[in-house]
Amino acid sequence: MLRTILIAATLCASFALSSVQAHAMKIQELTTKAGVRAWLVEERAVPLIAMRFAFDGGSAQDPDGREGVAHFLTGMMDEGAGDLDAAAFQKRMEEIAMRMNFEDTKDHLYGSFETLSENRKDAVALLKLVLNKPRFDKDAFERVRGQINSSLVSASRNPDRVASEQWYKTAFAGHPYGRPSSGTIETLKTLQPTDLETYRKAVFAKDTLRVVLVGDINATEASAMLDELFGDLAEKATLRAVSKTPVTAKAKVAITEMPFPQSVAVFGAAGIERKDPDFMAAFVLNHILGGGGFSSRLMEQVREKRGLAYGVYASIQPYRASSILIGSVATKNEQMAQSLDVIRGELKSLAESGPTQEELDNAKSYLIGSFPLRFDTNAKIANQLLYFFQEDFGIDYVDRRNKEVEAVTLADAKRMAKRLYNADDLFISIVGQPQGIKPKG
Repeated sequence: MLRTILIAATLCASFALSSVQAHAMKIQELTTKAGVRAWLVEERAVPLIAMRFAFDGGSAQDPDGREGVAHFLTGMMDEGAGDLDAAAFQKRMEEIAMRMNFEDTKDHLYGSFETLSENRKDAVALLKLVLNKPRFDKDAFERVRGQINSSLVSASRNPDRVASEQWYKTAFAGHPYGRPSSGTIETLKTLQPTDLETYRKAVFAKDTLRVVLVGDINATEASAMLDELFGDLAEKATLRAVSKTPVTAKAKVAITEMPFPQSVAVFGAAGIERKDPDFMAAFVLNHILGGGGFSSRLMEQVREKRGLAYGVYASIQPYRASSILIGSVATKNEQMAQSLDVIRGELKSLAESGPTQEELDNAKSYLIGSFPLRFDTNAKIANQLLYFFQEDFGIDYVDRRNKEVEAVTLADAKRMAKRLYNADDLFISIVGQPQGIKPKG
């Protein structure tokens, strides 16, 4: 027990230290003999390896009527593999201080993996079993089903979750993005181990796989490790096409009555694709509107000046098949109408006049200065680089990114504000008992 505690403490401490900095990273691009594509940052300062990987897929690949398969699969990936049942598998993970996690988004299924260098061989063997021979034993399957069911029941009473799911359901009506990623209580009842295995075989393939390794390993060792882990996977994924889709709900207000003293509103409209030439201008502009915490316009106008809400935010979320501008605010039922009026007012103000030069300069200064903080641990480095890798930005993007932020001009920001912020196009999903607001559309 003491050895396990010491190893875990070492692992945690190692993640808090890294001599790698964003401006000094040497990123190596690898293609292994088995065709696995990876980026590597060799960092020998601590005896630790962090790996992040992703497959195209996510909840958008859930079969119609069987929503929640991808999410269910992520919950089963540490519930036994090969000859090890769930208890034996988790005991083995603890013995070698291995960390592993899987999660799904709308477009991808992600995996994370950390191991001490001295345990690399054993940890790789364990992860390989998970990727290629997961067990979906009945007792573990039903236990995880029960956990997900409890989460869904809890979510159905959570106004934030209900408002968000209602927004996506309406904004992307009839599209995979409109379905709840975790499934529903009804679809969860229908899922069987064969659904998870069918999904795994369709999605876990080398052609859509992207991997980032950071830590105590060189290129030769990394290539061998990656082929050992992923070499037996299918060459090509069998994914169904996910059609491009706009936000279909505009100028609409949907209200779900729930007996709470305050309401939650999710508001949004069409966004901008990540590879659009004007995306960086939109990114900087969003920091000014609602992404900059207490320095944002929405926080200043909604919270600081009027005391209408504790918090309010806005963000741009690009997906593979769409992009959205989305935000949220929670306030007293009697103050929701005023809060939304203020939010609409700020959108109109930015669309008509754009930000000031001071606002733009402050936003760029913050975004440039905070960028290195995304690379102060091995795990953060791996997370950031995986996103850049998935988006095909190239290994030089770490050096280019701040230059692209700095290049945004006031004219760029004003042009983007006119393009992006149409308050009349907002679709708003409200949960609670908001006063003075009626459903619309």
